Amino acid sequence: MAPALSFPIIDMGLLDGEERPAAMELLHDACENWGFFEILNHGISTELMDEVERLTKDHYKRVREQRFLEFASKALTKDDGGDAKAAAENLDWESTFFVRHLPESNLAEIPDLDDGYRRAMRRFAGELEALAERLLDLLCENLGLDKGYLARAFRGPSKGAPTFATKVSSYPPCPRPDLVSGLRAHTDAGGIILLFQDDRVGGLQLLKDGEWVDVPPTRHSIVVNLGDQLEVITNGRYKSVVHRVVAQPDGNRMSIASFYNPGSDAVIFPAPALVKDEEAAEAAYPKFVFEDYMKLYVRHKFQAKEPRFQAFKSMETDSSNRIAIA
Repeated sequence: MAPALSFPIIDMGLLDGEERPAAMELLHDACENWGFFEILNHGISTELMDEVERLTKDHYKRVREQRFLEFASKALTKDDGGDAKAAAENLDWESTFFVRHLPESNLAEIPDLDDGYRRAMRRFAGELEALAERLLDLLCENLGLDKGYLARAFRGPSKGAPTFATKVSSYPPCPRPDLVSGLRAHTDAGGIILLFQDDRVGGLQLLKDGEWVDVPPTRHSIVVNLGDQLEVITNGRYKSVVHRVVAQPDGNRMSIASFYNPGSDAVIFPAPALVKDEEAAEAAYPKFVFEDYMKLYVRHKFQAKEPRFQAFKSMETDSSNRIAIA
């Protein structure tokens, strides 16, 4: 296991002072060489984060804990090795629910949430949305793109909203961490991902230079990682990175991952300013509609991203010529 001592941690408070150039360089290096970084002093109040954490853990314990354990334990009831391994092969040891924020919220429709939790989640989502947009503009600055380029690319031809949703997860203690993953290795399909994770129970790892590196749990931080769409738009300058969650025998890890993604009809392609003239004739990345990419992704999430890109490379598509993925 590679040490996490060099994992990039960025104090966003430095962006408003004399140390801004150094902080921006650290951000650029994190995006270019890690695909992951952790931010502090990001503007979201610690009181709100503590409230969301408390309500999330209370909700899980009250509503979902026993339900998940009864379901998941069925895959781990046999002790004869081979059969148990086969049964657990496609199981992730996580209990989740999803909340959509944009283009329209479904928070009011999620069952079993009390009113206080809904209010806190709505406030938290609003703060994360603003933070995601700020980060996209910082990436534009580092890449030499016009301010707002990435935000506009996410909105698509209809100039509507991006898609924005949150996956709320709990990773309970696992009786067989040798047999089952918390979450299998994958890259994220979308744009920019903002993660509020448990600061006491770890397990999140990313693959760097062929080794798994721990993402350090840090109180009141937000972990940021880049998805496949930003890899395409930046023409590979910034890359999505394979990551996983390792199941733990002790503790109960909370994970609130918010995905700020392109709108469903957004046409994704490398930013022309990042494509050299000699590359234009044979682009390294394809052009596609985000919704079509997602149809392919959901079938191949836990496989390498390169075949997904290759599947679109020979297909010409724009907003009026949709690719049908059977």
